[in-house]
Amino acid sequence: MVGSILILEYLITLLAPIWERWLFSGGDQIHMQLLQTAEERLLTTSDLRQFLESVLAAVCDQLQMSKAFITTLGQDGVDLRVTTGGDLPVDGKFIQEFLQTADLEEDGEDLYLWGDYWLITLFDPHQKGQLVGILGVLRHLDDELDEDQQDALARLARRAALALADRQRQQQIFTTLQALAPQIDLIQRMRAASRYDGTGILSTLEVPNEEDDLSKYVKEALTHYWGGPWLTDSPLLRLQVVQQALGEHEDNPSNALRAVLRNAIDQVRPEGERRYTSEWILYNILMMKYMEGHKMREIAQRLAMSEADLYRKQRVGINAVAGAIREMEQNQRNANGSEQVASDE
Repeated sequence: MVGSILILEYLITLLAPIWERWLFSGGDQIHMQLLQTAEERLLTTSDLRQFLESVLAAVCDQLQMSKAFITTLGQDGVDLRVTTGGDLPVDGKFIQEFLQTADLEEDGEDLYLWGDYWLITLFDPHQKGQLVGILGVLRHLDDELDEDQQDALARLARRAALALADRQRQQQIFTTLQALAPQIDLIQRMRAASRYDGTGILSTLEVPNEEDDLSKYVKEALTHYWGGPWLTDSPLLRLQVVQQALGEHEDNPSNALRAVLRNAIDQVRPEGERRYTSEWILYNILMMKYMEGHKMREIAQRLAMSEADLYRKQRVGINAVAGAIREMEQNQRNANGSEQVASDE
C-alpha cells in the first residue's frame, strides 16, 4: 500500500505539468510553461558566485595572472565581491574612486589600468549604459596584454556581465511579485466573493493595510468561539458594538462578543431556507467550521470541493464577517455620536 501511494504521487508529479498545459490555452498556456520552467532557470546567489569563480579562473588562465576579482554594483554600491587566488585589498572605496575618476565608455570592452590592476567594466548587454559590475586582474609589474589576451578578457567579461544582468532582472521580478502580492490576493478574494456570494460583498473588501487587523482578530475569535484566550482576550472586546451588547448578556464580555460574531455571520446568510448551493457556500463554511465544529476535511467532502478551495472560501467568509462587524461598529459609533449631540443640546 505504501509503495502504491508513493508511485501514485510520483506519477502525479510527472504528469501534473502535462495536464496543466491541457487546462490552459493561448497566452495562459505560455505563462504556465514559463512558471513551470522558472525553477530550472533560476540563478541563485550560490549559482552566480560559482559561475563568476569559474570565469575568474578562466581569466587567470588566459592572462597567466594569479589573482582576480569581480564586484557587482547595485543601488547601495558594491553588493557582491568574488575573488580567486586569495583575498585582494579591493573595497567599495576603491571601486567608487575608479568610477568617479575614470572616463568610462559604455560598451563594456575598454581596458583600464588602475593602480596595480587591469580593470574592465561590465555593462548590461541588453540595456545600454547600465553598469552591473567590474572585473579586475592583479597585474605583474610592467606587464602588457597582447591582442589575443585582450580579446579573451573581453569575451569572458561579456559572459560575466550577462550573468550579472540576468541576476539583476530576476531580483527585479521578485521585488515586483512581492509588491503585487497584496493586490493579487485582494483580486482573488473579490473574484471568489463575486462568484459565491454575489456582488454585495465586494463593497466590504478593502485593500489590506498593516493597521487593519480586523479580519485576523475575527478569525481568532471564531476559532475560540466556544471558549479560549483568543475570545476572552480578543481586541474585539473593545469595540463599541460589543460594549453595547454587554447589557443584554449580563455584562459577560465573551457572550457579548459571541452574539456580535453570530449576528455578523447571519448577515452573510442568504435569504430563504438553508441549502447547500453555491450562494450559500460562505455561510455554510462559517457555520460548519465555527458554529458546528466540523473538521475541514469533513466540510470539503460535504460541500464537494477541494480543501485548497475550501480554505480560500473560508478567507472570503471571514472577510465578509469582518466587513459586517466593521459596518455594525460604524453604525454604533454614529448612534453614540448622535446621542452625545442630543445630550449636549
